[in-house]
Amino acid sequence: MNQEPKKEHTMKIPLRWRLAALAVSLLAVGSTRAAEVQVAVAANFTEAAKKIAADFEKDTGNTVKLSFGATGAFFAQIKEGAPFDVLLAADEATPRKIVDEGLGLGETRKTYAIGKLVLWSADPALVDANGAVLKSDKVRHVAVADAKLAPYGKAAQEALERLGLTDKLKDKLVTAGNIAQAYQFVTSGNAEIGFVALGQVQPPDGSKASGSMWVVPDNLYSPIRQDVVVLASAKSKSTAREFAKYLATDKARATIKAYGYAW
Repeated sequence: MNQEPKKEHTMKIPLRWRLAALAVSLLAVGSTRAAEVQVAVAANFTEAAKKIAADFEKDTGNTVKLSFGATGAFFAQIKEGAPFDVLLAADEATPRKIVDEGLGLGETRKTYAIGKLVLWSADPALVDANGAVLKSDKVRHVAVADAKLAPYGKAAQEALERLGLTDKLKDKLVTAGNIAQAYQFVTSGNAEIGFVALGQVQPPDGSKASGSMWVVPDNLYSPIRQDVVVLASAKSKSTAREFAKYLATDKARATIKAYGYAW
């Protein structure tokens, strides 16, 4: 005797429940795809970081919040629990200390840029090709970043020592809290010349920089290797890692080079 196949009975889920479940799933997907990363950026890298962050947001859908300042100041803030996820330092020593103190993820620490120190003036006729203007009596103020907080300030200090000009210029030095402020001292006229980062005065389109400058020879200061590190306290470590890795992409490296940095 043939038996009819048994019919499976399924419970019909009301439409409103199915729509609610769909909405929840979409929210979950959205939360995994988009996140926010808080990045502390050394002041010298301001403009390059803005461009890289904009590209990262466009390419990934994530949001980047940038804070700019002196590397030394950021280190102190991070030790006090500042809510940063990533540090783009102006040196390699600070990220190393952060890792050594258990505040950073060691495998994420890498050099993202190598900076160049320049002596710059807003006056297109003031700085000569050899930096001899440093010995000129017509210069009364020389802006430098604080060597204790800013690696470019330390580089400037080293350069002056190797040039034998430390004592000659000690009464002319105007110390800024970071390299961005040193740049502002020169643009505002509070200092005729100043030691700044090439990345601050180099137009990204390759055109001639405004004012006049002397690119300080590399042998006058220690290499300015700028390292990135993801902090151990990062809220979204996956997004923070993604941003750190993005610095090594062709697009990011093109931006880094355009602003006068090597890598």
